[in-house]
Amino acid sequence: MRKVIYSMLVSLDGYIEAPGHDISWTNPDEELHRHFNELERETDTHLFGRRMYETMAAYWPTADRDTSIPDYVAEYARLWRDTEKVVFSTTLERVEGNARLVRENVAEEVAALKRQPGGDMDLGGAGIAATFMQLDLIDEYRLYVHPVILGGGAPMLPAVDHRFDLRLSETRAFGSGVVMLRYERVRNAG
Repeated sequence: MRKVIYSMLVSLDGYIEAPGHDISWTNPDEELHRHFNELERETDTHLFGRRMYETMAAYWPTADRDTSIPDYVAEYARLWRDTEKVVFSTTLERVEGNARLVRENVAEEVAALKRQPGGDMDLGGAGIAATFMQLDLIDEYRLYVHPVILGGGAPMLPAVDHRFDLRLSETRAFGSGVVMLRYERVRNAG
């Protein structure tokens, strides 16, 4: 069965944005970007909330037209553009490109997507991730911990009303000081 993977760039103190929606500290170097390109090749579907979709759709659909960007950034743009996107939003009127809009029944939609053949699905955006966490729809967490303390901003993980057991399945340190922590959801029978 396909997995839902929540992956985010995060500060050491657990924030995905500094105050004022500042994400300038997340600029990946070549090594990290190439790693993301590899993951993009393995990703079958992106699952976005409105804000993350709008952020990504504002840049990536045409980024590879800019001849001044490095080849690995242009490659990511092409990979991202070709990947199916499902956007969960009750406020958006429409989505563009290789995307479709889902307004309701998140759990049913994700269950149907998991039953379909194909690769894993990448969940992007803390707002939609909070909904997915409450519905226990996330199978894996990938944190890319940056060597920075922001002191505030938007947290990666919401407060939840119950415990989630996880198993560390992989770690990787990058030359930039970023550390990837990959955790799988442990679901107890009973």
